Parts: sequence; structure tokens; C-alpha cells
Amino acid sequence: MSLNVGQVAQVLIALILLVIVAHSTAYAFKALKQPPVIGEIVGGLLLGPTVLGYFSPGLQEHLVPSKGPAASALGVVYELGLLLLVYLTGTELHGRATREERRTITFVALSGLLVPFTVGLAVAQGFGVGKLSGPHGSRTTLVLVFGLAIALTSIPVISRIMLDLGMLRTRFARIILTVAVMEDVVLYVVLALVMGIAGASSGDTYGIGTLLKGESLGWQACYFSVAPVVFLVVLVRYGRRLFAALAGLRWNLLAQRSPTAFLMIFVFALCLACSGLGIDPIFGALTAGMCEAGAARGDQARETLRTISLAFFVPVYFAIVGLKLDLVHHFDVMFFVWFLALACVVKFTSVWIGARLAGQDRTASTDIAAAMNARGGPGIVLATTTFGAGIISEGFFSSLVVLSIVTSQMAGVWLARAMDRGGPLLDRYPDGPARPAGAGARSDECQEAASA
Repeated sequence: MSLNVGQVAQVLIALILLVIVAHSTAYAFKALKQPPVIGEIVGGLLLGPTVLGYFSPGLQEHLVPSKGPAASALGVVYELGLLLLVYLTGTELHGRATREERRTITFVALSGLLVPFTVGLAVAQGFGVGKLSGPHGSRTTLVLVFGLAIALTSIPVISRIMLDLGMLRTRFARIILTVAVMEDVVLYVVLALVMGIAGASSGDTYGIGTLLKGESLGWQACYFSVAPVVFLVVLVRYGRRLFAALAGLRWNLLAQRSPTAFLMIFVFALCLACSGLGIDPIFGALTAGMCEAGAARGDQARETLRTISLAFFVPVYFAIVGLKLDLVHHFDVMFFVWFLALACVVKFTSVWIGARLAGQDRTASTDIAAAMNARGGPGIVLATTTFGAGIISEGFFSSLVVLSIVTSQMAGVWLARAMDRGGPLLDRYPDGPARPAGAGARSDECQEAASA
């Protein structure tokens, strides 16, 4: 099926608007010392039913169509942006820590993940959240999503905040990002379980997943719990060597002609492999990033793909996330306030207690807890993926996205003030003593990297 001239024009108009508005609002938010990713979402919000659609529904539908062939074409770009975002997240999952930091990491990871996830499960089970379910959702999948929403932490947003503040290479950042790595891996494993169960139950499956249609929930849960873990373990163990071997083959004309094209094919091939196993493709994108990160070959290709992704696909993805938000008709303010308070109190308290048990003082524990409360990109991925699969309602989708935005801003403001107060985070920096007041100013290197 091909698009006619008018439909092609609609797609081009929508993409031009989305890219311009996303980058413009991201620039404005960066100037205000806020996470640029939030600006990209706000840009989409301005073009969506919340703002433009509220005042002129016809114009909004004409500029950025929500149905028809043009909308389907935009949906493809949206899905590619999601896959590339998760791939980029995977390339960052290589946290390292010194021996003396492992105690803090262990306590914070266990307390900051298990406690919020368990509390989220208990609240969802005890208070009944059936109204949050989508057409393909079940009590099991909805409870798991609710638990994940309370527990997760964002690597992309918190690392970007630290980069902008000039603290990405500090001991504090190492601890935060190492814990976030652990939480992200658990997030995507549980998300693969949720998506697998929902797909098998609704019939929206591919490959092996179709064989589980009609099977008992126990069999589905067993398969979709084991398959992602096995896939992850095998690829983490052998993936880098596989990528290097394929890239170095003499007859691999694609890798020789265009290393970037070969890298994209590698990412999409692992996404397809996950689809064949009945696992959501985003798990393949995550694993591809983990396999390719640090490989001897592919540095230039990775940077090229990163540049393309962050220039076009990822901003369009976040803008369309904002475009999907309808805060006028599908946003329950009272529920969101309750949900925000629950998520922040449970996550902050559990991380703070874990840091204190590890021997950190109150100030350090508070800084760690504030940073770990940012949900950012993973929270948005959780929202868009489960909403797209019909697991959650549009109202819950809106609450999850706004939760990710608000908690990311809270973390950014807190860390900026912590840097400005002059006291060192976790008492020292790896390359020297505590930095003086004004340490929040970026170095030239960080400014250059942040502008990428």
C-alpha cells in the first residue's frame, strides 16, 4: 500500500512540525536548566489535543493526523524512535564501581527496587485499580505495571542531568548509574513478561508467542519470565563477540560499505529475534545496545547512529508521546496527586533507608534518594508500550507520562541545588577533593557533550 500525494504531504508537514517544535522546546528547557527530553514532550503536548486540539480540533487533526494512512506512517517513525531510544539506553548499561562503593550500591539497589515494587504490587492488589486497565489488560499485567511504575529509575534522564551539571564522572554518579543499570534490566525483563502475557491473551503475537495463545496463565508467566532472561544472559555473554565477528567478516559487504547500516541491521535483527520468541522487540533493542557497547568495532558507527537518533527519531518519539496526551479529557488530577505522592514517598524513603543502612550520612542518603526518584525515559517507555498494547487505560497512560516528567524535574532541581550549596556529594570526587561552591558550572567538555 502506498500513500497518495496528499497523504505524503500530511506526513511531511507533521514530521516538520514535530521536529521543529521538539527541538525548540528542548532548547528552551535546556536554557532553563531543565531536562531537554521534557521539552520535547511539551512540544508534542502543544501540538496535541491538550492545547492546539482544544482550541482548534480540525486544524490539529489536519496538521498531525491521528488516524488514516498518514497516522500509520507517523506510527512507524514513532516505533523506530522507541527502539532506537531503548538501544541507546542499552549502550549506557555498563556501570562500574570500586569495591568500597559496592556496599552502598547493594543496599540501595535491593531496598530501592524490591521495596517499591512490592509496595506497588500490594497497593494495586489491595485497593483495586481495575479502572486503570485497557482493553487487553488483566489484573496480573496491570498489577505488574503499577509495581514497575513505583519502582523504576531513569538512566537517560538522570545521566543527562548529571552531565549538564558537570558531575557525570563523580563517585556519586557512579553509584546512582550502577544502581539504575540494575533497575533498568529488571524493568525490561518484567516488561517483557507483561507484554508477553498480554499478547498471548489477546492474540496479538508473533512467532512462538502464538503457540501460547489459550494456554494457562501459569504457562504463559513461566515462559515469558524465563525467555527474556535466557535471551539476555546468552547475548550479554556472547553478543559482543558475535557483533565483532559479524562486523569483521570479509564477505560482509554491508559492514564494509556502511558500518552504520550494519549496526542498524544488527539492532533490528535482535528486535526481530525477540518478536519471533514472543518477546516485545524493545527487549531486543536493549540487548543490542548492551552487546554493541564497548565493542572493539563500531565506535564511529555507534556515534553516527546516536547522532541520527537524537537529531530525528528520538525527538519525534517524545513529541508524539506528548501528542498522545489528552490532559483535558483523560487526566484525573486527584488520582495523579495520590499516585505522585505514593510513588515519590515510597521510592524516596526506601532508597534513603538503603543508603543509611549502607553507612551513608543523612545528606548523602537524601541526595541519592532524590536522584533515584527520577523516572524519565523508562517511565515513558513503560507508559507508551503498555498503552500501545492495550494493557492500561488512556487516563493511566497520561498519569504515567506526567509522573515521569514531574519526578525528572524534581531530581534535576534537587541535584542542581545540591551542587550550588558547595558541599560535595558523597564527600569527595574521584579525581580530587571536594569541589568548592559553584561546582555546578559545566566544564567545556560537558557543554560540548551535552549539546549532542
